[in-house]
Amino acid sequence: MDDAASEIARLRAALAASEVRAASAESDLAQVRAFVTTSEAMIRHLKLEIAKMRREQYGQSSERRARLIDQMELQLEELEADATEDEIAAERVAAKITNVSAFERRRPARKPFPEHLPRERLIIEAPSICTCCGSARIVKMGEDVTETLEAIPRQWKVIQTVREKFTCRDCEKISQPPAPFHATPRGWAGPNLLATILFEKFGQHQPLNRQAERYAREGVDLSLSTLADQVGACTTALQPIHDLIRAHVLAAERLHSDDTTVPLLARGATRQARLWTYVRDDRPFAGGAPPAALFHFSPDREKTHPNTHLAGWHGTLQADAYGGYNDLYRADRRPAPVRSALCWSHARRKFFELADIAGNVRKGKPAHEISPVALEAVARIDALFDIERGINGMPAEDRLTTRQQHARPLVEELHDWLMAQRGQMSKHNPVAKAINYMFEKEGRWEAFTRFLDDGRLCLSNNAAERALRGVALGRKAWLFAGSQRGGERAAFMYSLIVTAKMNDIDPQAWLADVLARMPGIPVSRLPELLPWNWPAGSARQMAA
Repeated sequence: MDDAASEIARLRAALAASEVRAASAESDLAQVRAFVTTSEAMIRHLKLEIAKMRREQYGQSSERRARLIDQMELQLEELEADATEDEIAAERVAAKITNVSAFERRRPARKPFPEHLPRERLIIEAPSICTCCGSARIVKMGEDVTETLEAIPRQWKVIQTVREKFTCRDCEKISQPPAPFHATPRGWAGPNLLATILFEKFGQHQPLNRQAERYAREGVDLSLSTLADQVGACTTALQPIHDLIRAHVLAAERLHSDDTTVPLLARGATRQARLWTYVRDDRPFAGGAPPAALFHFSPDREKTHPNTHLAGWHGTLQADAYGGYNDLYRADRRPAPVRSALCWSHARRKFFELADIAGNVRKGKPAHEISPVALEAVARIDALFDIERGINGMPAEDRLTTRQQHARPLVEELHDWLMAQRGQMSKHNPVAKAINYMFEKEGRWEAFTRFLDDGRLCLSNNAAERALRGVALGRKAWLFAGSQRGGERAAFMYSLIVTAKMNDIDPQAWLADVLARMPGIPVSRLPELLPWNWPAGSARQMAA
């Protein structure tokens, strides 16, 4: 019996030791997994920072790099979530074993919460007696405060505007204050709600049906037709502001122009419509005029549309080499011909596609199968962009002087080098086609080099492309424009929202204030409501 009892005790001890070793191994494995995941997240984070710094240093070399950074940010987001899950798992395993310390991931120092946020103090009831000896003679010596950021769901409310009636004892007439003006007919929606509907539809690309579903979940039933009715009413109400922005844009002596595709619903299918933008941005040469953008919608890309949009305007148009602008450049145009200034980013892109090593690898081609001529062309054009980055924001006279001293020799050398290279190639060579883009038509090279004689001009048309960036994102959400009128309404609202963003103004707060103040403001004071004249006090008030 003694031998059996001792054997059982020995086996129990061995089992306990095995369980301890297994628990320790499980803890070690959890900590290693957490460490590896955290290391992967850190590596991905560092790669993302390097990519961003390279992009800031060398400029936007391609749309592909921008998409790559977006993809890296998405991967970083997932890795950070994985690291947190593995860290929590390691802590739970370590808690079972008292002699093993849990893995702790190093986190960046969190920024303090903004001072303007309201603070709500939740005081935990203090002890009435000493937790050590039980004495009641305790006094407060300080406090520890832990701040937690919290978000309160959107609050809906109904504002009742009361107009009291009074009757006169002498003449028995009724006196009552007049009814207030509303931003839209019938006035059932307040300016903040209207601004929310407009900005979510055109600024955040949330169609009205999705907004209606979210409002219903929040306990407010607003039908799609009701919301659409308010969008149309707001478009009419904001027409005077749009007219002022349009007049401001067309008063410029230099404009950026570009267009992008917009699917338009037509008989059960979609066809390619276009959204055009004309941007006034004098900030690169320290101009005093505020920036603004004007959008137009068209069902196709016929050249008649730019002619209509810019009828009566003349100046310098910075755009790509799209032939639809050619009528604007004709010498017999009235009131005067438009001068063309072409975009070097477009020219560089054609060479870059032939020198993109990563793109070749992605397509399954050997990395060495790139064009050395295209690579050299990209390097030469990048030297021009390096000069431009150094003079961005300087007065036009200083920009012109720098270009004459540093950029003109490089451009002349590039011209001679491109002509020599083209002379050695077949006309069917892709590099020759990229070179011909800059020379194929009379006056094309002159349009590319116009920036050398005018300090106000930019080397690229990126201002217009930035204005259209939101449209490219929105296409994934709303898929297509429902009608010609719908596309025109979208262009109308994009003009307002993009202009507000260009002036560093919160579009939603600005729209709410404009809709609230427009009914009671005389026409002569409407310019006060333009984004660049909107007082900072109104912005802070609306934000509060």
